[in-house]
Amino acid sequence: MAALTPSDPGLAGLEEELTCSICLCLFSSPVTVPCGHNFCASCLELSWAGQSDFSCPQCRATFPGRPQLQKNTVLCRVVEQLRGRAGAEQEEEEDAVGLRGEATPVYCDSCRQVPAVQTCLTCTASFCPEHLQPHRDSPAFRDHQLCPPLRDLQQRKCSQHNKIFEFFCSQHGICICSLCLLGHKLCHTNPLQLAKANTESALKKKLTELHNQSEKAARAMSTVKTNQSQAAETVSRKKDLIRSEFSEIKALIEERENEILKLIADEEKRVCNKFDYIYGVLGSKKNEIQSLRDQIEMALTESDDILFLKRAAALQRTSTKDAFVPVIEIDQSLIHSTYQSAINLKDIVKLSVTQARERKVEAKPTPVKTKPFPAVASNKKKPPGPGPRKCFFPTGQTLCSVDTAPAMGTVSTAAAAAAKELLDSFLKKPREELLQYTANITLDFNTAHNKVMLSNRYTRMSVSDTPLHYDYHPQRFTDCSQVLGFQCFKRGVHYWEVELQQNSFCGIGICYGSMERQGPGSRLGRNSSSWCIEWLNSKISSWHNDVEKCLPNVKATKIGVLLHCEGGFVIFMAVGEKHNLIYKFKAQFTEALYPAFWLFSSGTVLTLC
Repeated sequence: MAALTPSDPGLAGLEEELTCSICLCLFSSPVTVPCGHNFCASCLELSWAGQSDFSCPQCRATFPGRPQLQKNTVLCRVVEQLRGRAGAEQEEEEDAVGLRGEATPVYCDSCRQVPAVQTCLTCTASFCPEHLQPHRDSPAFRDHQLCPPLRDLQQRKCSQHNKIFEFFCSQHGICICSLCLLGHKLCHTNPLQLAKANTESALKKKLTELHNQSEKAARAMSTVKTNQSQAAETVSRKKDLIRSEFSEIKALIEERENEILKLIADEEKRVCNKFDYIYGVLGSKKNEIQSLRDQIEMALTESDDILFLKRAAALQRTSTKDAFVPVIEIDQSLIHSTYQSAINLKDIVKLSVTQARERKVEAKPTPVKTKPFPAVASNKKKPPGPGPRKCFFPTGQTLCSVDTAPAMGTVSTAAAAAAKELLDSFLKKPREELLQYTANITLDFNTAHNKVMLSNRYTRMSVSDTPLHYDYHPQRFTDCSQVLGFQCFKRGVHYWEVELQQNSFCGIGICYGSMERQGPGSRLGRNSSSWCIEWLNSKISSWHNDVEKCLPNVKATKIGVLLHCEGGFVIFMAVGEKHNLIYKFKAQFTEALYPAFWLFSSGTVLTLC
């Protein structure tokens, strides 16, 4: 590209606009394509070589056929002015001889005054017409090689042999003289003109490859953008479908809620209508009585004995009955069934959501972690699938169940001392202080064994002589006459009391929601998931992980249970006894805990206080 001089400041700002976007040089014979962009004629021809589809190299506009290219004469003149040349013909001539932009002539090396007309490559000197005459006339210069005037002949000489470069070594990428051929006899060498032609051909081929790669990159970018738009559109459609599905689920739940509430509202209306009718009858009865009272009072004011006796006889024959209020009760079975259907629906939804979450967690790789406590192994078969009311601690905590101190061996002495101090502080608290941690416990109908009968608003449990034929539920105990509390505890301090009969066959304790519901391993205290105190007539035992410990006999009809989730202990105490501690368990609880109860004999009755 021709260098700009300070003498043409008006044209200097046009350099960028007059640059071909293909070769990045000033236009050479510029032509215009139909979209309005300009390129060098040779660059455009090379860009379109061997193609069937024609497009603008700058804006990628496509043309139905090969456009007819016309030379932009105005642009040519501007480029010529920028280069400081007289016309386009001189530009083409200078491009051919490699003298573009050179304004100063090559002077004769003999006289140093007249411009040279020829350069002798043998003499390595340039001569004017007068001093070139001997080369034309004398036979001694007949073998000298003449060429158009060249400047800087010393740069064209081999520094080692002081001879003009005549060959090019493609292996080393350097120009060499004829004497250097001996040192490059194993290399691939060519005369300069041939090497130039081969290099130009290779560069043009490289330019074509770069153009094709640029076209491919542009098409790839367009494909990526298209794929991105398609992905966004797909995700948007899926979001709409998911919202529609969840809206339908919500509508179904709301419809079921309205149906249940309508049943209860109808029952309420039925009972209220009966009460209104009875109230109206009683009002009429009251008015009748009041009327009779008024007549009697009027009769008592009568002074005539005959009239008084007539009226009194008639009034005495008039009898009234006492007000009677018939028994009107709400259909408890209807209320319970509707409430139970709502619980069942909730359990089904929770079960589905829990299973989906657990499948998602199982699909993720779980890193191996060192457990600070040995996990208790269990060879017993787990019930199929997770229960709908299991509450687990966050994943990543060590799972273990212990009830004695040796399992806490890895805990620091200070932590053990703090835990013991916390336990002792609760053992010293009177019942009045423990009542501040009272938990309102109700029994879970879905877990009750078929022979466990619940009453008093699910706070009283007893054993029936005949099966009650409860509906199937995955959380229901099938082998042991047991029932769990409806509430679960994951953190905090909780206290509740249970009233029991003397000489009962029963058990009171706590358990994980994941405890088995069938088989001998489902009995309270016979597995690693439960802790309990058990009464067999006068014998009292503690049970955990199928290990029994006999305890001193305690005559108590009310048992208090204190659970400290973070402290890791549960205390069983006899309410009203001077020394009220029955037994304490220490453990590292890893799941939510439920109050648990076991009943054996038909006369056993337990009541939540």
